[in-house]
Amino acid sequence: MLKTLYKSIREFKKTSILTIVIVSMEVVLECIIPFIVAGLITKIESGCDLDTIINYGGILVVMALLSLICGATAGKFCATASCGFARNLRKDMFDKIQTYSFENIDKFQSSSLVTRLTTDVTNVQHSYMMLIRTAIRSPFMLIFSFVMGFLMGGRIAVIYLAVIPILFTGLILIARRAMPLFRKVFKKYDNLNNSIQENVKGMRVVKAFVREDYEIEKFGKAATDVCNDFTKAERILAWNSPIMNFCLNSIMIFILSFGSYTVISSSGLKINIGQMSALLTYGFQILMSLMMISMIYVMITMSIESAERIVEVLKEEVILESKENAEMVVADGSIKFENVSFKYGTSKMILENINLEIASGETIGIIGSTGSAKSTLIQLISRLYDVTEGTVYVGGKDVRDYDLDALRDQVSVVLQKNILFSGTIKENLRWGKNDATDEEMIHVCKLAQADSFIQSFPNGYDTYIEQGGTNVSGGQRQRLCIARALLKSPKIIIFDDSTSAVDTKTDALIRKGMREYIPETTKIIIAQRTASVADADKIIVMDKGHIAAIGNHKELMQTCDIYKEVYESQNKAGDDNE
Repeated sequence: MLKTLYKSIREFKKTSILTIVIVSMEVVLECIIPFIVAGLITKIESGCDLDTIINYGGILVVMALLSLICGATAGKFCATASCGFARNLRKDMFDKIQTYSFENIDKFQSSSLVTRLTTDVTNVQHSYMMLIRTAIRSPFMLIFSFVMGFLMGGRIAVIYLAVIPILFTGLILIARRAMPLFRKVFKKYDNLNNSIQENVKGMRVVKAFVREDYEIEKFGKAATDVCNDFTKAERILAWNSPIMNFCLNSIMIFILSFGSYTVISSSGLKINIGQMSALLTYGFQILMSLMMISMIYVMITMSIESAERIVEVLKEEVILESKENAEMVVADGSIKFENVSFKYGTSKMILENINLEIASGETIGIIGSTGSAKSTLIQLISRLYDVTEGTVYVGGKDVRDYDLDALRDQVSVVLQKNILFSGTIKENLRWGKNDATDEEMIHVCKLAQADSFIQSFPNGYDTYIEQGGTNVSGGQRQRLCIARALLKSPKIIIFDDSTSAVDTKTDALIRKGMREYIPETTKIIIAQRTASVADADKIIVMDKGHIAAIGNHKELMQTCDIYKEVYESQNKAGDDNE
């Protein structure tokens, strides 16, 4: 885990090391100051002159200023290193997530990934900040103060050793009780974020069904559950403070009582007032160091689970990767399924024994009932998933032989759930072609029947689209997504029920535009309406993960009962009117 996290420090190694060096200097200065103060008290006790006091005072002021400068500089370097580490960590996680296949993403909830990129990284950042500063300062202070305490007080300093086992025993017991609670609470955090995400995305449905009170109650229970677990963990961690206070007070009482007795009984021969003062100071420094170590321990206890969740993302094995010397050129848009079967994870087969050939440039319609695996079929073409059995060929080659980027660059998909990103219409369209000119964008938007409504906006193509495209209608989103896909001019273009929110006339105009604009591109249209696929070269009828029939509209009306039934149910009203 530490090796994986260490890789994200990168350019901030220097500032991290400088923090450690400067903190060490600060500790040395702070440990020397009580020694000099003890010497000053001894001098005063023996009746020194004013010049001696001024000299000691000057030395103390210089050392205090140096200590202050070291502390401020260490704080600056520490902040730079920890924030930079967190930035690199988030970037590394985000970059890794971009390489995930759908199967990898299915393993993590999106809300969990958000929590890992935010809350978990923040926890690790705080721990790192403490490790390179406080975790260096406290042990050094502990060791130096302990050594100086023995030099100044001899056997009296043994009390410092007596409290250490008590403190560490308490810390170990606290961690053992608290760790399982933190592990559980972070999983609940994921569920809480998932509830928020789900509610915000489905706000229209919530309001349409007047379910605000139900959602508020559900969220309240989830938040209370997280609060209760955190409260239990914090109650356990709260024992850290009284244990520390017990140790601190025990040392102070012992040194004050036994030390004072020794000073008085030996008339300052075994230990004088200056040494007594230094012992108290070193005792306080030791206990403060132990207190800071306990705080570090608590913070690390909290962040270990976060670190493990981060590493889980970074070390996730990417299931789909390009092979070495992969093919970079897709010859054409021909597609072939050869004995293809597919299943998600450990579920039963979703597709079974699919055999299919599509010539480059053909228009293919796919129709079938809900759950017949239409979308699953087309996801295998661009290798969003790998087949469980059999082979999918594109351009005459196994899709597994292609470089993933090269393959997907030639397969445009307009998904069933159309996604637009926050930005202008032009910025969204240029996802299809980064250097597209205004004329090219206007042309494809006309083909997708989107230009008319875009021109009606006050800012036209510079209109800002809100996250998820919430400020345009469903039909407008679909047409913008179609235009974006057309702009790419791919070898294969797939429409996954992507015209369901437009009327039949607009649907027909879009299909006409595609035939004229990209005649050599293979076009695959998944649809619920037979009207959307009636003029296709071939229509594939899917039923429960199998191909029930293949043919054109006329052939299927005569040979396929499923297709005929769907067609007649959709056109019954028109037939009755006739």
